Amino acid sequence: MTGRNQTAVTEFLLQGLPIESERKNLFYALFLVMYVTTVLGNLLIIFLIRLDSQLHTPMYLFLSNLSFSDLCFSSVTMPKLLHNMQSQVPSIPYAGCLTQMYFFMLFGDLESFFLVAMAYDRYVAICFPLHYTTIMSPRLCLSLVALSWALTTLDAMLHTLLMARLYMTGRNQTAVTEFLLQGLPIQSEQKSLFYALFLVMYVTTVLGNLLIIFLIRLDSQLHTPMYLFLSNLSFSDLCFSSVTMPKLLHNMQSQVPSIPYAGCLTQMYFFLFFGDLESFLLVAMAYDRYVAICFPLHYTTIMSPRLCLSLVALSWGLTTLHAMLHTLLMARLCFCADNVIPHFFCDMSALLKLSCSDTRVNDLVIFTIGGLIVVIPFLLIILSYARIVSSIFKVPSARGMRKAFSTCGSHLAVVSLFFGAIIALYLCPSADNSTVKEMVMAMMYTVVTPMLNPFIYSLRNRDMKGALGRVFCRKITPFSV
Repeated sequence: MTGRNQTAVTEFLLQGLPIESERKNLFYALFLVMYVTTVLGNLLIIFLIRLDSQLHTPMYLFLSNLSFSDLCFSSVTMPKLLHNMQSQVPSIPYAGCLTQMYFFMLFGDLESFFLVAMAYDRYVAICFPLHYTTIMSPRLCLSLVALSWALTTLDAMLHTLLMARLYMTGRNQTAVTEFLLQGLPIQSEQKSLFYALFLVMYVTTVLGNLLIIFLIRLDSQLHTPMYLFLSNLSFSDLCFSSVTMPKLLHNMQSQVPSIPYAGCLTQMYFFLFFGDLESFLLVAMAYDRYVAICFPLHYTTIMSPRLCLSLVALSWGLTTLHAMLHTLLMARLCFCADNVIPHFFCDMSALLKLSCSDTRVNDLVIFTIGGLIVVIPFLLIILSYARIVSSIFKVPSARGMRKAFSTCGSHLAVVSLFFGAIIALYLCPSADNSTVKEMVMAMMYTVVTPMLNPFIYSLRNRDMKGALGRVFCRKITPFSV
């Protein structure tokens, strides 16, 4: 941390193991062999389970995840230990220490959850063998894996943010402990009107996305790749809107619209997480439509369950890492006197302007990694729809072209609204942008887009309407009989 307190710690020294100098090489070789054995053994298990279809069972699904967790858990500490045993100065930077702590807790907790899942799997297999396939369904197994990852991510993130906060307040007693969110520039006599408007938009977003999730879950005809991505997108939209809207609504009725430092970093983390997740899922959905229209005969082969689950898992994994990177970089900055954020949420660019530290590293990461996370998905979506349009023109059909352009046009409108606002705000900021203009653009992708997605992707969709009718009739029929 830099800024007002020049005596702050920027790195730590790891004391290491109490090994005598003449035995250091022996222990180094021993630990190296143990680490290589761990890596090769767990990689062997992962590849065997992946390559052998007879091992595609619940037990080995949990085992492959456990092996991956073991591999990463060991890699969090062992390479640094081996390096420091050969180093004259066994140091680790402050940000590196927080990062190591985060992943140590993540994979340590993850291993405990997977061991519980494996124990439950063996319990069902031995005590209820005839009902094993019914109880340990693919849906339950994937839910257990997803729940394990989600809970461990939250736990590791919580402890990391709390540790970062100790560093801020422990060394600098004048550090900012909370921020004031300036909010939207709304006149007092219009505040109730806008409050009602935003409340209706948020409730619409929540109900619309929940409806999609429940319909896809309850109707077996919607258990397809497209609706797998759509259910994840709806969950992402629901959470993305919930990161900012409840706090905005609360602050509009509050006399002191404050947010704690740790709460601000937490909001920023989940804002980045679900925002990035939405962009990746939009890419997956565009690719799914591209394959369905351009390669209809090979659709089931290309969009296999394994590929679909891999795309979803990759999306969640990359967004977790990207959001964590920006949060840790933000946690190392110092905030001194000014604590008023000219925004309605803890926006990353607004926080950087308030910092009294050197933010060049943060700016560089935003323009490089952030650019890749935003620009590449946007270009891939545009490319997918361009190929779709090209394919439609090759086989002209008035009805097919009208339907395809109607679908692609509405999809591209939402995609352009979402990505256009993000690119304009973070990657191509203009000196002419006023605070009001930036907040309006932020409202477009944080509030408007999550509300429109249920209408664009689902409620105008014939399959979703049919599923709504089937689910509704199924619920009404028992009462009518």
